[in-house]
Amino acid sequence: VQLQASGGGFVQAGDSLRLSCEYSIDNYVIGWFRQALGKEREFVGGVNWNSSITKYSDSVKGRFTISRVNAQRTVFLHMDNLKPEDTAVYYCAARIGLVGPGHYLYWGQGTLVTVSS
Repeated sequence: VQLQASGGGFVQAGDSLRLSCEYSIDNYVIGWFRQALGKEREFVGGVNWNSSITKYSDSVKGRFTISRVNAQRTVFLHMDNLKPEDTAVYYCAARIGLVGPGHYLYWGQGTLVTVSS
């Protein structure tokens, strides 16, 4: 099982950025998480297999959007109106079950997003 997050970079506050998560397994919930320096990892959002359910943390709701293209085995995290507090390493993860925070079985390597003010 493999997951690979990509697309991170250095942007200015107010900019947009799209992260990608490529996965090798089908029928799994994909979640996005982030971890800022010195802070605990937090749930950002997630999507179920057929994209009928998406959930977001309050801190990103209205600014971040998750989409999924199963034919490409890719989940996207589109981030708009980025803020300096969005600076973190972003990870994607997979599990069977409900969309939301909590335990995920498989994890990919992270991608760094830095937002400058």
